[in-house]
Amino acid sequence: MTTIKTSDFGQTKDGQKVTAFDLDNGNGLSMRALDYGGTIQKLFVPDRDGNPIDIVLGYDDVASYEIGTCFYGAIIGRCANRIGENRFMLDGREIVLPPNSGETNHLHGCFHHRVFEAHEDNGALVLKYFSPDGEDGYPGNVNVEVRYLLTEDNSLELLYEATTDAPTPVNLTNHTYFNLKGQDGSTIFDHKVWLNSSAFTEYSESLAQTGNIIPVEGTPLDFRKEELIGARYEDEYPQLRITTGYDHNMILDGEEGAMKLIGTVKCDVTGITIEASTTEPAVQFYVSNFVGFDVVKSGKGGVVYPKNGGVCLEAQHYPDAVNHPNFPSVILRPGEVYKQRTVYKFS
Repeated sequence: MTTIKTSDFGQTKDGQKVTAFDLDNGNGLSMRALDYGGTIQKLFVPDRDGNPIDIVLGYDDVASYEIGTCFYGAIIGRCANRIGENRFMLDGREIVLPPNSGETNHLHGCFHHRVFEAHEDNGALVLKYFSPDGEDGYPGNVNVEVRYLLTEDNSLELLYEATTDAPTPVNLTNHTYFNLKGQDGSTIFDHKVWLNSSAFTEYSESLAQTGNIIPVEGTPLDFRKEELIGARYEDEYPQLRITTGYDHNMILDGEEGAMKLIGTVKCDVTGITIEASTTEPAVQFYVSNFVGFDVVKSGKGGVVYPKNGGVCLEAQHYPDAVNHPNFPSVILRPGEVYKQRTVYKFS
C-alpha cells in the first residue's frame, strides 16, 4: 500500500503555508505533490537498470510556482485551455472572463495558484478546492475533489469530481510536463509517441478554435503510427506554425465517456515508457513551445529547461467548447457530478 509523508514546502507571498506530500508505492514509483495548485512536483520512475529518474519538470520553491508561467504539474481549472474572445453565452447571458492569454483569450483559470485542502485516504492523496461564484468571472460555486493514487502496477491514477450550484463550465486536467531522460536540460525530440487519435480541432490565427475538426491523415499531427516527436516538428504545416509546434487538441478514438487509450511515450535512452488512458474525449498534446518565455529561467536543481524540454498529455474536453455547440459540452449543472479518470502507467 502506498505510504504518504508530509513536509513543509514554504509559504506563499500572502503567508499561506504550503505542504509537500511524498507518496511511495513500495515498487519503485514515488512522487511529491504540493497542496499549492495540486502540483506534481517530482515523479520518480525506475529506468531499465532500476535507477530512479525524476521525469517531470518543475521548480524548487513556492515563489517560482507563483510567478512561473508554465503551469508545471498543476491541476488546471475551472476550464482548461483557451476560451476565445474571453467570453461566451450561457443560458442567454453573456459571461465575460479576464483575458490572460494575449488580449483576446482566457486560458485555464486560476486553480494552479490556489492552495487546496489536502488529506490522506487509504493511500490516496485527496485534494479539495472550493471555487466561489465569480472567481475568474465564472458563475456558480464549485466544489472540486482530485485524488492522486499510485497503484501496485506502477500507475499514477487521477480521479476528478466536481459539483456546482449554478450552470458553469468545468473542464479539469493536469499540466505535468514529462521528460523521460530526467532533469538533464534536454529536449524530448528523441522521444517516440503514439496517439490514439484520428482528428484534431483547428486553431484560428488568434489561437482560438474555429470549430472545425481536421483529420490527421497526411498531416504532421498523425501519430497513429509511432513516430519521433522531432521528426516532423519543423514541417511547414499552417496549424503547426500557428502554435510554433505541437500544442493541439487531439480527439481520441473510442466510446464517449468510456476508458480509452490516449497513447504512449517512449524513451530509448532510459527505457522508460508511459502508457496513458482516460475517460475524457480528447488530449492536449503539447511539447513546451513557450517555455522560453517563462519569467523563471531555471527549474529544479538550477537546470535551465529548453524549448521543447517536456511533453504534456493533458486529458480534457475540447478547448473553447463553450463557443462551439458541435463540441462535447463542458457545462456542469446543479445536480450533476463532473467525473474524470486518467491513468499514466509507467514501465
